[in-house]
Parts: sequence; C-alpha cells; structure tokens
Amino acid sequence: MIKIKLPSAQTILLIIAALVALLTWIVPAGNYSTLSYNQTENMFTRLDSKNTTKLPATQKTLDDLNINIPLEKFTNGDIWKPIGIPNTYKKLESKPQGLLEFIKSPIKGIIEAADIIFLVLIIGGLIGIMNYTRAFDAGISWLAKTLKGKEYILIILVTLLISIGGTTFGLAEETIAFYPILIPIFLAAKYDAIVALASIYIGSSIGTMCSTTNPFSSIIASDAAGINWTTGLTGRFIMLGLGSLICILYILRYAQRVKNNPKLSIIFDQKEAIEQQFGNTTDSTIKLTGRFRIILILFSLCFVVMVYGVSQLDWWFIEMTAVFLVGAILIGFIAKIEESTFIDIFIKGAGDLLGVAIIIGIARGITVIMDDGLISDTMLYYASNITAGMNKGVFINALLYIYGGLSFFIPSSSGMAVLTMPIMAPLGDSVGVSREFVVYAYQYGMGLFAFISPTGLILASLAIVKVGYDKWLKFVMPLVIILLAFTMLFLTLSVYL
Repeated sequence: MIKIKLPSAQTILLIIAALVALLTWIVPAGNYSTLSYNQTENMFTRLDSKNTTKLPATQKTLDDLNINIPLEKFTNGDIWKPIGIPNTYKKLESKPQGLLEFIKSPIKGIIEAADIIFLVLIIGGLIGIMNYTRAFDAGISWLAKTLKGKEYILIILVTLLISIGGTTFGLAEETIAFYPILIPIFLAAKYDAIVALASIYIGSSIGTMCSTTNPFSSIIASDAAGINWTTGLTGRFIMLGLGSLICILYILRYAQRVKNNPKLSIIFDQKEAIEQQFGNTTDSTIKLTGRFRIILILFSLCFVVMVYGVSQLDWWFIEMTAVFLVGAILIGFIAKIEESTFIDIFIKGAGDLLGVAIIIGIARGITVIMDDGLISDTMLYYASNITAGMNKGVFINALLYIYGGLSFFIPSSSGMAVLTMPIMAPLGDSVGVSREFVVYAYQYGMGLFAFISPTGLILASLAIVKVGYDKWLKFVMPLVIILLAFTMLFLTLSVYL
C-alpha cells in the first residue's frame, strides 16, 4: 500500500497561494459597491470601484440602496465594517497576480497578521518561562494523581469550556495559547496529542460554528441580514448542544481506544518525539509547593483576564498580548529568575513558536492575493446567482456548501458576514426562507469547513504539536461527515417546520 505524505504546513499554504494567484488569471475581476458609516461626520460613505460618495445617514438612504437594515445598527456601532450593497456587482479590469505578487504575499500577510503573530510569540515566551520554573511539572503530577481513573473528565471539561468560549465571544485564535499547556496534561493522562488537539480545536470550532452570542459571527451576521440577533437563538442553542455532544462522544471514543492500546493512535510513530517535546516525564517526587501554586494561579489568571477583557472590555490582540507579557514578568519575579536568564529563556520560548507565527502570516497572504486580484466578490456574485429560484430545502443546503466554499477564500467570520449578508439574505426572501436560516447556513457552512480548512487556524495548531495535516484529516473526516449530515438534516427541518 502506497502511503501519501503531505508536505509541511508552510509548503501547503504556499501551494494554495500559488493556485489562488493562478485563479486571478482565470476568474474575472469585479466587486460590489460598499457602504460604511462615518460616526464623526454622521454620514454614509459609498465606495464604488473608482468613486467615493457621501450620503445622508438616514433610513431612506438604506431603503433606496435595498439594504434592509435598521439605521441604528450603524449608528450604535453594531456594524462597523463596510457592507456589500445588493445588485451593484460590476466587472472590473483584470488584475492578475503574477510571480512578484505571489512572492510578496507572505510578507504582506505577516505584516497584516502582526497582531496575532506577536500574541503567539509572547505566549511562546511565557510558556518558556513556565517550563523553566517547573511549576507545570508539579501541577501535572498533582493532576495525574487527582484524575487517576477519571481522565475522561478532562476531555469533557476542556471541550465544553472552550466550546462555551467559542459560542459566546468567538474564542478561536486565542486557543493557540492552550496547546503547550494542556498537551502535557493529556499525555500524563495516557492519551495522545491528537486527543488534546481535538479537545481544544474541535471545542473552539463547534462553539464558533454554533455561535449564540458571538459578536463576530451571529450578532454581526444578524445585524447585516436586517434581523434582531435573538431571532433564531433557540435553534442555535439546540444546534450547539447536540453538536457539542456529538463532538465529545467522538473524541471520547478515540481517546478510550488509545488509552487501552496506544498502538491504535494515529500518531503512534511520533509518540516518543512528542513526549520528549512536551516533557512528558511526570516526576512524582515534584511537590506542588506554595510558590508553584502562586505561579500556576498567576498563569491561570492571565487567561481569566484575557477572556474577561475580550468579552466585556472590547479588548483585542494588543491588550491580550500585554496581559501575557505582564504575566511572564510577574512569574519570572516570583520564581526569582535572574534578568539575563529570563530574557534568554523568554526569547527561546518565543522562537519555539516562530514557525506557527509564519504559518499564520502565509495564510493571511492568501487573502491578500484574493483581495488584490479582485476575485472575492466575483465568487460571491456567481454563488448568489446559483441559488436563485431554488426550492427552499435545496436552497438552504446549497447555501451551506456555498458558505463552506467561500470561507476558504474569506476565513474571517465578521468579514464574511458584512460582505455577504446584505446580498444573500434577500435571496432567502425570494424563495420563502426566513433570514435567520440564512444566518444559520452562514455559521454552519463556515464552521464545518473550519474543521479542515488549510487557510484557517488548523495548520498553525498542528504546527505546535508537529502533527501532519494528513493525520489530522484521517482523524477528523468521519466527524466532519457526521456533523455535515446532521447539519443538513437540521437545516432542512428548520425551513419546513
């Protein structure tokens, strides 16, 4: 039997970037006009391909543009990004992206993704400091004894808590911080790194897929569709509960098989290397001293403060990064690490995640090629034409696949919402599908594809664990198929009941 080994994450993304650059030579260039609100001037700004026009910030302006969104959604800041204006798509002069643009795209992507890249590097430095103190070792030893015989609780708790973070405030990029911390704990519980990866990544994915109060997904999409974000909330809660249950049972089944027979692990050939990388040498002689407890509490507080800041104080990457930097300094002070040693360890820890940071930048570079090549809106235009006049059951499921496909090129949930909802939501009206179900299709299409999308976070997550994309696909594809069938059934019943 021939085994196919996929190249590294960086190479996969560069291949995708080259293919997208090639698409810009084939797919016609074009765009939709956009409308944005200027709070300082209390005016709308309409941007066409070449012209910028100031318009009165009134409901009449929105009605005249066939934008079925209440004015207050703009004035109170619910919609802060430019939205697409229906029926304004125009073909433009082609802007094919050549070899030079392809070469520059990763650099542009790294610059555009600098905020999350710095977050990843600072987290790497913090993890390096934590490993040096050996507080992790003491905590893991204590946890292994506490959970002995009940290790499955770890899977349920981690998946559920991260899922709650995903559904409430869009916990996604922030989970990069959890892998170096939780993987050693899962290894100490006699699971493999795939179980840790799945609990974190799938927990985040199912949470964001079934967003309930997530301002970057369900709320902004509902606003852009012209409906209240609470419309359809019950259905989103039902989907979240059942979807999370399916994911947890799937992970538990695999985890129990690996625990009973480690040779059944998809990454058994990497067992020793991964255990060496994450220091799975649980030393029962290391005691959880008072100083270790303080260090671990401080470390945990970094995440508590981060979650609170993002969900309640409108923090974003700069503030989150500052929290982890301050946390590293305080922990170094409590651990009595000398200044020169602290800097060396911190820099080495950041360097350990440099590969992850570069992957994030290359992935962003693919979006840069799409935008510079002016083909994103063309994809949306043809996708919207496909669904015209469909039976509503066929329509809602077609929309699911369309959003899954579009998310390959537009991985930002908020960007997808403001670009597509003003255009897609009226299509639902024409076939008798309520707009909250269009929001469902947007969320579930993007969310399902996020489980495997190479332009999303999965390659960066895999790079931390040093697990190949092919092995992840082998693990997760049965779950994706199960969730896809369940989602299609849920959407079909929703539009008919």
